[in-house]
Amino acid sequence: MQYRDAQPGDPVISELSHKIDDNRVVLRWQWPEDAAVVYIAKQTSDPSVEGPNEIGGLPPFSSLKLFTREEYKAAGSYRDRVEGFGRVRYTVYPAVREDGDTFVICQQDGANQLELSTGRAKIRYAVHHKKGWFRSRKTVQIQVTAEVPVPQDALCYVKKRGGYPADREDGTLYPFTASFAAGRNVLPAIEVGGDEYVRLFFTDGQKYGTIYELVPE
Repeated sequence: MQYRDAQPGDPVISELSHKIDDNRVVLRWQWPEDAAVVYIAKQTSDPSVEGPNEIGGLPPFSSLKLFTREEYKAAGSYRDRVEGFGRVRYTVYPAVREDGDTFVICQQDGANQLELSTGRAKIRYAVHHKKGWFRSRKTVQIQVTAEVPVPQDALCYVKKRGGYPADREDGTLYPFTASFAAGRNVLPAIEVGGDEYVRLFFTDGQKYGTIYELVPE
């Protein structure tokens, strides 16, 4: 088995669409006449899933699922269970047999591929500022409660003098030094100036905002 770019006369997938039905993804497409089977790849950006199925590049053959024309006719679609959070990319590859080998066809037009969201995992956080009597500085306690494990580079905290920061560029940014487990995470207390305030942000809102929802408590 090997990948090859679509050539003139090769079968191709068109009209690929999806819907969510009772916690299942339902895929439908126009089946090419010259293909008896397709291979379906599922790649994910779910933060709880690691390995070769993460979005990016051609998936290994071992991760592809064989699906026949007869199975499609019988069910009228391809169904897959919705699992986890984040974005999922499905690619339907037509396949042909030539000279005793199987060729999995890669389409340059992207008509055999779609991405969908399976929802965003909530990250709830609380920041408690506490100042003792006759002290010029105060203690900040950060608590993060996550529905799924969260990598340390997804979040940062920003410290600002005179008020709460409005975004990650509105003050001094600090990275976290450890990932967050699913559930409640109480971080070691930090000390800041008496007129300084701390708030949490995504390090990259465009990247992580599609996977997580950051909710202040």
